Amino acid sequence: MAIVAIVGRPNVGKSTLFNRLVGGRQAIVDNVPGVTRDRNYAEVEWGETSFTLVDTGGFEEPGLGVMDEVIAAQVRRQVEAAIGEADAIVLLCDGREGLNPLDREMMDRLRRAQRPVFVAVNKLDTVTAEEKLLSEFYALGVEHLYPVSSAHGLGVWELADDVVAALPPQEGPAVEREGEVRVAVVGRPNVGKSSLINRVLGYERVVVSEAPGTTRDAVDTNFELDGTPYVLVDTAGIRRKGRLAGPLEHYGTLRSLKAMERADVCLLVIDAAEGLTDGDVKIAAHTFDLGRGVVVAANKWDLVHLNPKQATKHLNKIREGLRFLGDVPLVITSAVEGTGVQEVFGTARQSFERLSAGFSTSEVNKVLEAAFAAHQPPAYRGKPVKLYYATQIGNRPPRFVIFANYPKGVTDAYRRYLVNQLRSRLGLSSVPVQIVIKPRRRE
Repeated sequence: MAIVAIVGRPNVGKSTLFNRLVGGRQAIVDNVPGVTRDRNYAEVEWGETSFTLVDTGGFEEPGLGVMDEVIAAQVRRQVEAAIGEADAIVLLCDGREGLNPLDREMMDRLRRAQRPVFVAVNKLDTVTAEEKLLSEFYALGVEHLYPVSSAHGLGVWELADDVVAALPPQEGPAVEREGEVRVAVVGRPNVGKSSLINRVLGYERVVVSEAPGTTRDAVDTNFELDGTPYVLVDTAGIRRKGRLAGPLEHYGTLRSLKAMERADVCLLVIDAAEGLTDGDVKIAAHTFDLGRGVVVAANKWDLVHLNPKQATKHLNKIREGLRFLGDVPLVITSAVEGTGVQEVFGTARQSFERLSAGFSTSEVNKVLEAAFAAHQPPAYRGKPVKLYYATQIGNRPPRFVIFANYPKGVTDAYRRYLVNQLRSRLGLSSVPVQIVIKPRRRE
């Protein structure tokens, strides 16, 4: 699909316009400048045309704006990358603040890009405001300006119609990639999630900083590795509720949790030098409860200065802390040195394949019979509980239904026993398994 990029200074309303065109709150919006930092992509259907819309961070001079100098420089590179891949560009300006030197600088850059450019002047909520504030933006050297109010939707439709008309013709409908694996990269703040993503992609896809909370939106990227297509989702660091530093972190955490729900496998990145924390364990447990596969990346291994024996003990301690999840894979990684990066995604693919596995009813019933023979459930109201048969009813994760004479008599402890038996005997020890107990159907 064609790509349309929205660019402009911080806090001019780019994410609000992005959400308005997408038709939902996909990007975090706040009055604080500099909220968006990475490129955020979404598909938009406009009439009979579909295109990819890109939200970008605020373009400002490093050291002269609201963002940290290093982050501002990285955001500028993200904006320039979005301009380079776009088929059309919307330059959004703030009508209330008036024409800014950075607006002129951006317009000069966009002319050199030789793409169709549409200058939209935002925050013009009334006809009076439009007449009073619009005229000075003609100094940018454009014949037509688009007065809009992203917050209220005024003028947005005319802008979108003209942008779509300027796009190159579509080559055909998008084809779903067979065997695509969705991997959400999750973890606490500042464990190296974004650095790991940039390392595997081979370019600066997301902004990286030593400051916790640099990533705020969940950012999707399509790529292919060793013949397997992936969708990689970078997420904001997840903190406990009581430690959230404000609304931005709150919304970032909510987006991260949503990203976990739409993933197949979650790559839990932990700080190898720090070891496993309670926060890491809670994220891993939540991932398993969602029915997603888990791969643990012990990142920043280049900072672990231990002899081989101590290193083995250190890793075993991490594995011990995750034992409640079963045989979850643990991979040593270093985003700085590139250690373990390919292994991580090969392991994620294996987890995806196990999540997608299908088993015949006879295979499942052999496991059930052996489990029942080895350990029977306690009686229910003085009567024996019988398990009749089982069958698989779904995957991602593997789900099974077991028919019994007294479903309420199957205790939580016995249910966990059955899950563990299915996992160990069907080769699913590294992925979650779900079971449903139902009464036997009457003839």
